[in-house]
Amino acid sequence: MSIAAGGIGGSYTVQRMKGLILSGGAGTRLRPLTHTRAKQLVPIANKPVLFYGIEDMVAAGITDIAIVVGDTHQEIEDAVGDGSRFGADVTYIRQEAPLGLAHCVLIARDFLADDRFVMYLGDNMLEQGLAEFVEQFEQEGERGASPCQAQILLTPVDNPSSFGVAELGPDGDVVNLVEKPADPPSNLALVGVYIFDPSIHEAVAAIEPSARGELEITDAIDWLIQNGRRVSHQLLDGWWIDTGKKDPLLECNRLVLDTVVRQVDGAVDDASKVEGRVVVSEGAKIVNSTVRGPAVIGANTRVENTFIGPYTSIGDECVITDAELDHSVVLEGCRIDGTSRITDSLIGQHVHVTRSPERRQASRLMLGDHSHLELG
Repeated sequence: MSIAAGGIGGSYTVQRMKGLILSGGAGTRLRPLTHTRAKQLVPIANKPVLFYGIEDMVAAGITDIAIVVGDTHQEIEDAVGDGSRFGADVTYIRQEAPLGLAHCVLIARDFLADDRFVMYLGDNMLEQGLAEFVEQFEQEGERGASPCQAQILLTPVDNPSSFGVAELGPDGDVVNLVEKPADPPSNLALVGVYIFDPSIHEAVAAIEPSARGELEITDAIDWLIQNGRRVSHQLLDGWWIDTGKKDPLLECNRLVLDTVVRQVDGAVDDASKVEGRVVVSEGAKIVNSTVRGPAVIGANTRVENTFIGPYTSIGDECVITDAELDHSVVLEGCRIDGTSRITDSLIGQHVHVTRSPERRQASRLMLGDHSHLELG
């Protein structure tokens, strides 16, 4: 089983299909954390969100991948490198300003050439794998009088007015797309995963910027539909989360941790308890503490006189002493000392959290890198 931004699934060999991952967003909804890091590199179960997507593309047989990057390009390039660690060949395409998803296709024209490609948002996580999505697109090409030019992933939502919404025809093809409609034609929202053939280049060249000044991918897909091209769909199997805000990110961490398999490679002393599905990474030390899974403890992290509750990820090289944490994501290099319960929290790199002796209440925190906080 593999989990990725494309999800859980097996492998499927793809011929002449490329990958385009969009990772240029500024991450304003995760500030202050994203003042100093790319939102796509915030970890889920101690692995950056972006890595899940690259791994899933490779599992689906897509190894020629371009990543569209913005102001955080150097951090992403340093983390991913040339892609060889994933079994991929990664190219970087710089987007100077956030001018829309269709604009990403426009600036990737030379890389994409005339190949079909999978495109998705680098901060999204899906339970479903890419392989079955790609396989359906291949099969759709064999159905009907004309091949399929695009395929989108849809999921029912309770508030379709907040999304791009699809209307389906009697044969299951998409007949209309509307962005954030006041009167939605259905409750089927677009998930940030798409497959296109080369005709999408004609579409993105034909559309005009929207009212917010961006080239919208929904407008490009709708252009295909209005010009007689076939757009098919697949209904999402499982969960989908946009990790661009704290609470959805913590929920995504919970869902992924629910799939971990117990593995204790670090040291656990006789006074400690490691209960349930817990990963204790190599070099970690658990001293006079309880870790109740699902949870992940990073490499060379020391946990002493502490309770780590379910759905918590602690990064590498942390020191957690005399503390209590649950349902939280703690990045590498943190020191948390003498705190009462910390819950529902996202804590950046190299943060130091302490507590005054008088404080007893639970805390919910969102702290950027290199913070120093005393809970008074």
